[in-house]
Amino acid sequence: MPSPRRTLTTLFLIVFTDLVGFGIVIPLLPLYAEHFHPAPWVFGLLMAAYSAMQFVFSPILGRLSDRVGRRPVLLISLAGSVTGFVLFALAHSLAWLFASRLLAGICGGNIATAQAVIADTTPPEKRAHGMGMIGAAFGLGFIAGPALAGVLAPISMAAPGWGAAVFSLVAWTMTLLYLPETRPTGAAGGTAAPASGFARVAFAFSHAELAPLLAIGFLVVTGFAAFEVTFAQFLHERLQLPHSGVGFLFVYVGVLAVAVQGGLVGRATRRFGERSLLFAGLVGTAAGLLLLATAHRLAGVLTILPLIALGTGFVTPSLSSLVSRSARADEQGAALGAFQGIGSLARVIGPFTAELAVGAWGVAAPPLGAAVLTVAAAVGAGMVLRRGRGAAQGG
Repeated sequence: MPSPRRTLTTLFLIVFTDLVGFGIVIPLLPLYAEHFHPAPWVFGLLMAAYSAMQFVFSPILGRLSDRVGRRPVLLISLAGSVTGFVLFALAHSLAWLFASRLLAGICGGNIATAQAVIADTTPPEKRAHGMGMIGAAFGLGFIAGPALAGVLAPISMAAPGWGAAVFSLVAWTMTLLYLPETRPTGAAGGTAAPASGFARVAFAFSHAELAPLLAIGFLVVTGFAAFEVTFAQFLHERLQLPHSGVGFLFVYVGVLAVAVQGGLVGRATRRFGERSLLFAGLVGTAAGLLLLATAHRLAGVLTILPLIALGTGFVTPSLSSLVSRSARADEQGAALGAFQGIGSLARVIGPFTAELAVGAWGVAAPPLGAAVLTVAAAVGAGMVLRRGRGAAQGG
């Protein structure tokens, strides 16, 4: 059996490689959609399709990994990702684009399974660091992916899709050859739970330990998704940045995310613990979003973004770790799948409401709204923190 360190390194490379493919496609998707001149509501449906499918299928894949193992679920979902990217490369109509995004969303639930591998192979006190490795893989993937998209797009419309498919195929091959099965022996039974996304979330919210964490996650992701999807519009209107300037800002954010989640999370968690780190991250994120809404110069934005990156970099792995630690060994996939499902639902609601807010109140509305939601999440995290201290004193 390979060491946990080797397993985590292998998993990091698999997630990174798969996310490079994802990062190649995402910046080009709106441009491809515009080529077919969809109605605005159809455009909105296309952009929401991925997250909607993730909401439905991420908990299902997580629960399936509890029953049949992590490795088979990862292999099936990565094969689906390859197919989705091939459909993107071959897309000659809006229907093909819809098919590629729906399939990619169905298979995008494999991140919950990757998190379950981390839960299987790390002790509770090191779990946030392991979850931070997934965040770092995301950040690196979203640096390399858009850069490769810029290289491949001038070749042909199909080239980025084929490039993304190759990267996901490499991730599938690494999973087949190098990733061991990590599901604990005897954990196949699990607790019976509903299969649909909405029913799965209701099941998770029935658990006293999971419910507040999932509520915090929903508020955070809704707010951040609203900010993220309108950030380019903010930069264009406030700073009059060209497309290349917007791209630089996104790469800058990716570098910051890697630095935080890959280097700082583990040390900070060991010193302060997940609950304290979660609360501090939420406060920092809210402050950064409020400051960003008032920024009118590039220097100000460059100064504020590290605060947002630091805050969100602390929040995501801390929440994932707390969710994992609140579930039994045979419920890891189900709990983390529900967490991913909540995030997917938030990524449907957040962007939709953000575009409405921009139309009604301007580009400052999404970061302000996201700050309000993050403050509400911080209040909830403060209650969780206080309850955790009370339980420790009572024990």
